Amino acid sequence: MAARFATVDEYIDALPDDVRPLMEGVRRSIRTVVPDIGEKISYQMPTFTLDGKPLVHVAAWKKHIGLYPLPAMDHDLTRDVAPYRGTKDALRLPLDDVPYALLERVVAAMLTQRLDGTA
Repeated sequence: MAARFATVDEYIDALPDDVRPLMEGVRRSIRTVVPDIGEKISYQMPTFTLDGKPLVHVAAWKKHIGLYPLPAMDHDLTRDVAPYRGTKDALRLPLDDVPYALLERVVAAMLTQRLDGTA
């Protein structure tokens, strides 16, 4: 049975040594865009919440960090996300070169849509 986590810190602490700082970087990037974002574990992955509702889920995998779900995006963001797109609603951030600036743009789009009431 897979490990069960009560907090995001527990999740991150359980990651391999080489992945832990990358996940902390993802966490920092999300907090750069939304400084007062909440954190919880949902579906056994770190979930960042705004006003108590999930904004974004992240999970560490063998070769990437997944971010779910992707927001609706303008042309430029869609183009820039394309090389990192997993399934229709997932962003796959490669462990060998996490694009933190792109991650922040995606989270900013999520935030804008949430605040506009379109997400």
